[in-house]
Amino acid sequence: MKNNTITSPKGFLAAGISGGVKASGKKDIGIICCPTGAKAAGVFTTNKVVSAAVTVCKKHIKTGNTEAIIVNSGNANTCTGKLGLKNAQIMCQTAAQLTDAKANQILIASTGIIGHQLPMEKVTAGIILAAAQLSGSPKAGNDFAQAIMTTDTRCKQAFKTVNIDNAKITIAGTAKGAGMIGPNMATTLCFITTDAAITKSLLQKALKDAIGNSLNKLTVDGHQSTNDTAIILASGLAGNKTITKTDIQYKKFAAALAQLATDLAKQMALDAEGATRMFTVVVKNAANKNEAAKAARAVADYDLVKCAIHGGDPNWGRIICAVGSCGVKLNPKKLTCNIGNITVFKNGRPVNFDPKKVSKIIKQKEHIITVNLGTGRFSDFCYGCDLSAGYVRINADYHT
Repeated sequence: MKNNTITSPKGFLAAGISGGVKASGKKDIGIICCPTGAKAAGVFTTNKVVSAAVTVCKKHIKTGNTEAIIVNSGNANTCTGKLGLKNAQIMCQTAAQLTDAKANQILIASTGIIGHQLPMEKVTAGIILAAAQLSGSPKAGNDFAQAIMTTDTRCKQAFKTVNIDNAKITIAGTAKGAGMIGPNMATTLCFITTDAAITKSLLQKALKDAIGNSLNKLTVDGHQSTNDTAIILASGLAGNKTITKTDIQYKKFAAALAQLATDLAKQMALDAEGATRMFTVVVKNAANKNEAAKAARAVADYDLVKCAIHGGDPNWGRIICAVGSCGVKLNPKKLTCNIGNITVFKNGRPVNFDPKKVSKIIKQKEHIITVNLGTGRFSDFCYGCDLSAGYVRINADYHT
């Protein structure tokens, strides 16, 4: 059986079990372990309110060597005060004892309902059970991917290989996230493993850039979580000469990592709460990079655009309205919009087009909306998904 999971790079073990945190009985505790130790890098939510796990992880990730990541789903451990922080530390201490590591060599992440204390007897017992099942098998990688899910309907996993310095480098990742996703760092929980030998500082740079152009470009509902975390572990066991500068070898690694992160971002968009299709908004000829990003996100976040896409409606007026109301500079006489390869609005005026052809484009699994602001030479993009009755139903029923 081919292994395309997080256990495929050399040096990694994983497990995912049901510890009883979720009332459903589904898997809810996962571990990734690198017994030989790994370099770690991470990016986190910029929300002013963060989970205890984020607080602890941001501190521990500064440690030179990381042994494991422990993750629980079903409970966010956010807004839980001193006890929540203590419980996050206990999770690290428990995992450390089981992996012959120090507590600060354990990273942690949590996801789920906000404002509830963790059921620590179940969590501790679950960590012990998961540690006993650590394996490098594809099943173990899949079990971990299942254990981090909340409202996701399926696992999101990606796998890449690249030759660097005559060595085969493997990169593998898994992510969870279906709602409460808005650009501004990581937008989800994401865990990536690689056997590349690379310095900690360059690993951090590569991850930040990869997330910045993938997961950080995804908006489902414009809402940022308190628990967003993306972590990469590098075991250094692939046999390549350690990447120490931004040369061609680094660029190969960074490009592969970016492709993997983009793969995960698109999987998330297509499994967003209630989503049936995704789209990419490309904004061109903006006055500056920030305005291009702002306009792209405005369209991707605009509920009326998202509803039109769900209905396959080529309603270019909603796209133009979103751009015009978001506060960016635009030239009304040059403002142009394409849906797929068909121009629906040009130089500030509507044009004749076949609505059935455009509707067919919109109803595809993926399509591209392009907007030309006519004010400069800068561009950017944002990923979005349609808005369906399913999104409302899921979030109306979600237990708080």
